[in-house]
Amino acid sequence: MDLNALQTFRVVACDLNGQMRGKVVPGSYADKLATGAVRMPLSVLNVDLWGADIENSPLVFDTGDADGMLFPTERAPMPVPWLTGPSALVPMTLHTDDGAPFAADPRHALARVLAKYDARGWQVVAATEMEFTLVDDSDQQVQAPVNPRNGRPLDSSSILSMAQMDAFAPFFDDLYAGAAAMGIPAETAISEAGVGQFEVTMRHGPALQAADNAWLFKSLVRGLARQHGMAATFMAKPYANDSGNGMHVHFSVLDADGNNVFDNGCDDGTDVLRNAVAGCLAAMPASSLIFAPHGNSYDRLVDGAHAPTAAAWGYENRTVAIRIPGGPTAARRIEHRTAGGDINPYLLLSAVLGAAMIGVEDQMQPSVPIAGNAYAQDDLPSLAGDWTSAVDAFEADPLMARIFDPLLIDCMCRTKRQEIAKFATIPEHLHWQAWLERV
Repeated sequence: MDLNALQTFRVVACDLNGQMRGKVVPGSYADKLATGAVRMPLSVLNVDLWGADIENSPLVFDTGDADGMLFPTERAPMPVPWLTGPSALVPMTLHTDDGAPFAADPRHALARVLAKYDARGWQVVAATEMEFTLVDDSDQQVQAPVNPRNGRPLDSSSILSMAQMDAFAPFFDDLYAGAAAMGIPAETAISEAGVGQFEVTMRHGPALQAADNAWLFKSLVRGLARQHGMAATFMAKPYANDSGNGMHVHFSVLDADGNNVFDNGCDDGTDVLRNAVAGCLAAMPASSLIFAPHGNSYDRLVDGAHAPTAAAWGYENRTVAIRIPGGPTAARRIEHRTAGGDINPYLLLSAVLGAAMIGVEDQMQPSVPIAGNAYAQDDLPSLAGDWTSAVDAFEADPLMARIFDPLLIDCMCRTKRQEIAKFATIPEHLHWQAWLERV
């Protein structure tokens, strides 16, 4: 894509909430991107949900709100299908003035975790399953979208309904075309259990690319929905009495020869697989803030509602948080089922893969796999029960300190505490307006 031929294009980095922060720059900037000529304050990646500075942030008050340098990621410039005019999007990461990766940049956090796999000669292969809900947000409450075929609002869920997929075919045609143009490997799409809820799966690939794809896909879905007269949301719980949006992550690990280190030719998998499972289970309660980063996230975490609430695992069991899917042993993998759709993909994969590596490093052993209904078990470690408790646990946990840089932990906790305080001043029935298209 020839950026010089464009009047303007967009350079963007990912903040702690997963929102795009950056600048519109003239086409003449194309040749300057690799030099660090595009700058912005380091504090921009540590703002709250509304984009406000964090009170008493060390990034502002300890450094005088210093600038950092933006550098392009490995991702090529791409079109912006949700805009009407010609433009391009260039994903960037933030660095300090000495060229070092900025420690509170979520993409750098994932790269930091993956470096431990690289040191062993391993590559993580990951894929995501992403749920979202199409809605009508034109009134004071979120409502079901209008069926384009009959002009009436949807009145029920339609699990795996081809009629519902056909009704929204123009939107999905544009979604697949936009994903292809942006290099996002979207695969299957289905109608899900919620009213106006859909799921799109991504083809597996290197973990950093998988996080990039998930981040870009969320913006694509939201932008194209507006073009079709709707809103799209990845809120964990758009409706109080309907299914919530989740995001499942599948991952396996290949050695230097391309062999799956989880595969021993049998259904149970290798010791390394069980070590990784044990690490994920051990870190899960303190990772609640990553899996459920917003107040609305905790409305989804209800027993029996297809959202795992306890640190349990099992083979071919969809009631547990960590599932080992069946199928050919060469494809043996871990499915992490805890996160809501409202997560930051880079932080999610950092928490999951970082915990798995701790399990391998410490040769942790998991609990007994659950064979039945995990929701019926009352003696399992649970996720945090509310937003405030999740912040406290994330801040103090020694496993989180092994996964994330201290600066990112500090910034994340300050951000969430500021958001908790602000939401306390907003009438509860209006909270959805802040989350709808920001998460």
